[in-house]
Amino acid sequence: MNKLNKQIEELCPDGVCYLPLKSVARIKNGMDYKKLNKGEIPVYGSGGPMEIGVEHARYSQPTVLIPRKGSLNNVFYVDKPFWNVDTIFYTEIDTSAVLPRYLYYAICNAHIERFGTNGARPSLTQSALNKLLLPIPPIEIQREVVRILDSFRELDTTLSEELFLQQKQLAAIRDRQINLLDSMCNGNIQSLADVADIRVGNKPDTILANGPYTYINAGVTPSGFCAQWNTVGDTITTPSRGQGGIGFVGYQTDNFWCGPLCYRIHSNRTDISNRYLYYWLCSHKMQIKALTNEGGTPAVNRKDLIRLRIPVPSLDLQQSIVSKLDSMQSLIENIHAERDARQKQYEYYRDEIFNTFERKA
Repeated sequence: MNKLNKQIEELCPDGVCYLPLKSVARIKNGMDYKKLNKGEIPVYGSGGPMEIGVEHARYSQPTVLIPRKGSLNNVFYVDKPFWNVDTIFYTEIDTSAVLPRYLYYAICNAHIERFGTNGARPSLTQSALNKLLLPIPPIEIQREVVRILDSFRELDTTLSEELFLQQKQLAAIRDRQINLLDSMCNGNIQSLADVADIRVGNKPDTILANGPYTYINAGVTPSGFCAQWNTVGDTITTPSRGQGGIGFVGYQTDNFWCGPLCYRIHSNRTDISNRYLYYWLCSHKMQIKALTNEGGTPAVNRKDLIRLRIPVPSLDLQQSIVSKLDSMQSLIENIHAERDARQKQYEYYRDEIFNTFERKA
């Protein structure tokens, strides 16, 4: 920070220029990917990389991806070829004026979710984003800001890699446990319709940037927050339709708001636990994904989902499986917590740095 402060004093004695985003970058729309051949190019939506790759790239230069709809606080820096769908913008950056990595940090610091429109699904317009004022100091200062903030992100990367390994190990052990059940439950195999209530949620009046209850809808991450809840905790969720989320299985510990593009699944029998049901569905996410109806928006119909066949072992065996997997899940949650702490540390220093940029009169 000392080096940065010295640079600011030397290079910006009268303050830093604030420029609208449109003066340093062009915002470009995304496009549908469904007509493209499958490949290795990642596809991004407003929730991040989707579980699909395509053959061709939409753009290949370093860029900042800015959400158009959905999770408006999800800004991404990408420096490899990618494809983006219509829920997220990409930017063509004037690198003579701004470093792409610096622009990423500046947009993150701007908290663009504040400029989203209200409604069932928050959105950002190009018009609003183009007017976004950002501090654009000399390149030397931008480079030092990137160096400082990247050092915090490296810690996050290390934790993310450890998290990935632990999640992979959990999935392997979970699948091994689940695959043994057919021979251990004495033929007691039921349809999902027989063991659980399955319903979609409904649209909230308002979606908040922050609030007491998580809003779960399509996708693999929360879609915002609500002031009220419509579903009790200890409930399994999986998207009913939308791009990128089909097949993802979540578990909501606390009360939450379930949206219209999400199934909420809850055991309706005393001989099967929700937690066991959650792990079983996680182990069969590819089977759920295979039910997708690709006509128009990808969707899984309830009539197909309820036909899944689930072994129902004894409650003691269910508890044994759940206890083993929960202990591993607890370790993963601890890593998540440490990563969240590092994220808050990074955000603190990021805000401190950008607060030092006094606007030029």
